[in-house]
Amino acid sequence: MTAAVLSLDGRSLQPVLNGEDTSYDTASIVKVDILATLLLQAQDAGRPLTARERALAEPMIRNSDNAATNALWREIGGAAGLEAANKRLGLTSTKGGPGPKWGLTQTTASDQIRLLLRVFDGAAASDTNSPLNQGSRAYIRALMTRVASDQAWGVSAASGSDHALKNGWLQRTTSGLWDVNSVGRVTVNGHRYLVAVLSDGSPSMNEGISVVERAARQAVAATTRT
Repeated sequence: MTAAVLSLDGRSLQPVLNGEDTSYDTASIVKVDILATLLLQAQDAGRPLTARERALAEPMIRNSDNAATNALWREIGGAAGLEAANKRLGLTSTKGGPGPKWGLTQTTASDQIRLLLRVFDGAAASDTNSPLNQGSRAYIRALMTRVASDQAWGVSAASGSDHALKNGWLQRTTSGLWDVNSVGRVTVNGHRYLVAVLSDGSPSMNEGISVVERAARQAVAATTRT
């Protein structure tokens, strides 16, 4: 398990890490990256998202809809399209999944913080020169703050009601063990933090959720004390 926390209200771009910053399967947290890629491609073409794209993007983030993700993964050009966008977004350790397997994209907790910095507003984010325009960033934030109630777990455990998140979970067929991840923005005592918790090897999804939530609470609490 690796947790990364960064204060949005400070100027540092280096997250506080708990655990080794190694690569994990993204599972469904890659859906934020897919949407960022789609929006960058639309910006490059000088157009807004189409009605069809929005009809796919919204359930992809709010409900973690896999069929919608399959369609948008193809539209952005799969791993090649994702990685081209990630170079512009400043991600250095994220590799797109093979063929249609977007859930096997590899990433690190630090890279997930870098992605979130290109989406959320704050003193730290103002130093990142995000290639996403304000409308694109606001669209991603709006969807992440309105995830379906059955998706409202993970890093939000470290926050009150004011949070934005995307979760991911995947049972590996070879081992039967679970990858469980959560990324987003939380607010604690009026201060905003970006949080990414990545994990693998849990015997069940529920156990993985418990690991992620405990890690998020501990990592944010440790950061607020410094």
